[in-house]
Amino acid sequence: MTLLFEIKELTGGYFDTNVVFDVSARIDHGTVLGIFGRNGAGKSTLAKLANGSLQPSGGQILLDERPIGRLPAHRRRELGIGFMPQDSMVFDNLSVRENLYIGSIGESPELFIDRFPLIARRLDQLAGTMSGGERKILSFVRSMIEDTRLVILDEPSEGVQSENIDLMACCVKERVASGAGIMIIEQNLRFLASIADHFLGLDAGRTIYSEASSKSSESEIRAILAL
Repeated sequence: MTLLFEIKELTGGYFDTNVVFDVSARIDHGTVLGIFGRNGAGKSTLAKLANGSLQPSGGQILLDERPIGRLPAHRRRELGIGFMPQDSMVFDNLSVRENLYIGSIGESPELFIDRFPLIARRLDQLAGTMSGGERKILSFVRSMIEDTRLVILDEPSEGVQSENIDLMACCVKERVASGAGIMIIEQNLRFLASIADHFLGLDAGRTIYSEASSKSSESEIRAILAL
């Protein structure tokens, strides 16, 4: 597999306070990097550094082996990096349908409307009136629709019912089968284990685990989190 995205000894955080320290990882075309760790481990900060919402104080970020670490988020989006933040990417004052069709579209929304019955039933509902889990599904679908080569997903399954999490897993697998890369941060280890090709574990902003999924197990990851 060919390299798509790489971070090397990445350090960064908020203003003068670093939260992530010397983290390295890579994502090849058609693979999923699954990131886990306890609350406050630096996972969301790493996602924001990767997508450009935050600027690193050290290390490198590479796309197609070219440095992009100083580019802002909108420039990285133009290069094909999509981002679903933990606090969702939904326009509350627009309907579900309008959320799906607004902006730059890659995949047809109809494919996902058919796949997620909940979305199909809520097309004319204002997104801001949906529950937290429903908004997560809508945010996830918007991320999958976008024409991107790398998708960064921060806690997409939070508050989502199990049958819809299974549908999310199918969407992720189809996306990587087309050659895209996925960086996904998840607390749901069953979901993460079902889709990840490589695991990255963080604690206090530092790498505590980095291993291919073929050499890992859900029980092993749970044991690491319990330490």
